[in-house]
Amino acid sequence: MIKVDLSHALLEGNVLDYQEEVNRIHAMIHGKTGKGSDYLGWVDWAETFDKDEFNRIKASAKKIREQADVLLVCGIGGSYLGARAAIEMIQGTYYNDDLEVIYVGNTFSSTSIVRILDYIKDKDVACNVISKSGTTTETSLAFRLIRQFMEEKYGDQSVDRIYVTTDKETGLLKPFADKKGYETFVIPDDIGGRFSVITPVGLLPIAAAGIDIDEMMNGIKKATADFNNPNLEENPAYVYAVVRRMMEKQGKDVEMFVSYEPHLLFLAEWWKQLFGESEGKEEKGLLPASVNFSTDLHSMGQFVQDGKKILFETVVLVDEPMEDMNVPSDKDDLDELNYLEGKSLHWINEQAFKGTLEAHEVTGNVPNVLLHIPKADAYNFGYTVMFFFKALAMSVYMLDVNPFDQPGVEVYKKNMFRLLGKK
Repeated sequence: MIKVDLSHALLEGNVLDYQEEVNRIHAMIHGKTGKGSDYLGWVDWAETFDKDEFNRIKASAKKIREQADVLLVCGIGGSYLGARAAIEMIQGTYYNDDLEVIYVGNTFSSTSIVRILDYIKDKDVACNVISKSGTTTETSLAFRLIRQFMEEKYGDQSVDRIYVTTDKETGLLKPFADKKGYETFVIPDDIGGRFSVITPVGLLPIAAAGIDIDEMMNGIKKATADFNNPNLEENPAYVYAVVRRMMEKQGKDVEMFVSYEPHLLFLAEWWKQLFGESEGKEEKGLLPASVNFSTDLHSMGQFVQDGKKILFETVVLVDEPMEDMNVPSDKDDLDELNYLEGKSLHWINEQAFKGTLEAHEVTGNVPNVLLHIPKADAYNFGYTVMFFFKALAMSVYMLDVNPFDQPGVEVYKKNMFRLLGKK
């Protein structure tokens, strides 16, 4: 369902030369014998996920849509990026729905938090707080403020409007939720935060937004089957994985995720966490960056075209647009746009892509890897995240580092807690 086009990648070697290494790592992934193998639960999640909990998620999502004007998704990093990527990719920008989703607990910005609290004061609100440990400071702080706001607004009935996604047994949030009587959902022990969009972490807010999570799971199941195959001639996820390492050998230190649709902005943000947090270790890895064209051609385009040759572009294209219309005629043609009369907006966007591709590849000598997604719907979102999961595991294991830990992020936390006076 995802096509990888390497005809513009300017590769200096042959992808198929890596088949033996891919065979070895594929066996390691599925045998769960590599570094960090305790966090490979996503590999067979399509078969092992809790069906009863899945049905509870759908029931709670329906309840949220009936009781609230606004759903506050309170989490940071993998606890919200996947859900936001899904909701925006599938529904698009300026989507008209009875439920507004607002993301909180992902910043210390006083302005952001206070203004959100002011914005929701006259609205009916539900909250899904997401934290495995319950100790993530940004999320915990925002949840304290939101919880007190909801208790003042709804009294004892606030219990029915707060939904907690956390560890099954340990941490601060699970016993707190049990004491309060909140509905709870489980973050699996063997799936890390940046992979958690396929678990209750992502599924509850996605379902509450009105998206068909059965279709999303169908996409996950199909991708799981399609990518359980080490053959590079048949597995596009592994092809993409190998190409990333080949680009590195060709002197590229930056991978730039390029999209031509604003509703893919948070898919890019999710992708950046997935790859940056997974392979940026031991002074190894590609720096993941992102742009949205044609908008960013008027800012970053100059560097891509003529700057230092440190990057390659991974262009994610959605073949079927959500919406389209034709350019109307104007009898006076004062804006001199009648040459586009009758052309569709999507066709114009495609020509912008083709012109940019030629400029960057041919004139700028910037490699381009093209990933074609058929459609931005729930099924293809599920399929796409599994594509990136499988590619990520293969690509990072090729670096011989653990794809599933993130030891570096603890450094800033220790410094911050010292400065805050936490004991």
